[in-house]
Amino acid sequence: MRTLKQLRTLEVYADKAGLGPVAGVDEAGRGACAGPITIAACILPTRVIPALDTLTDSKKLTAAHRARLFPLIQQHALSYSIIVIPAATIDRWGLQAANIGGMRRAIAALTHTPGYVLTDAMKVPGLRQPHLPIIGGDATSRCIAAASVLAKHSRDTLMMDMDALYPHYGFAGHKGYGTAKHVAAVRRHGASPIHRYSYANIAAAHAHWREAQLHTPPATA
Repeated sequence: MRTLKQLRTLEVYADKAGLGPVAGVDEAGRGACAGPITIAACILPTRVIPALDTLTDSKKLTAAHRARLFPLIQQHALSYSIIVIPAATIDRWGLQAANIGGMRRAIAALTHTPGYVLTDAMKVPGLRQPHLPIIGGDATSRCIAAASVLAKHSRDTLMMDMDALYPHYGFAGHKGYGTAKHVAAVRRHGASPIHRYSYANIAAAHAHWREAQLHTPPATA
């Protein structure tokens, strides 16, 4: 795991070069087949923040650790934003367009206008600021790592709420990703309003459910 000093290097270098403030952007839920994409942008002060000394790629942190860091990032950030792109929008626009559009919105929603943007491996056409896609950026840049935690914790919390609304699918466990149990639940119950109907696995499972309904005899009194 990189140290806090190493995670700050890109932001400090850009700030000293007159390119700051530097915003990091990351998303959560791109690989899911149900639920939204959440996209976060975050600007942190260039100084060392001891409260965030365990910050790294959100996927390397436990859910409890992310929950502890979430309010600390909000407290110490110069500015942050969290954008939610629902499943229906992903179906309408396509995943890539929805993701890029959400990243542009997340940057625009910051109360401090960044001079430079760092993203986790993704180019974002249409940004007004210069930006640099970094492969593995959420483990390399502190502001991307912070955005990663904001996006991941926000989405996980939303999916816990969705589990209460749609209890047949097990959203609390898999968070909308395409596990075998998840797809089997769609085959039994049909897709919910938060599923991504344009995804092949959901479309096929939902079609199986609809076909089964056509051949299910009506219940007798």
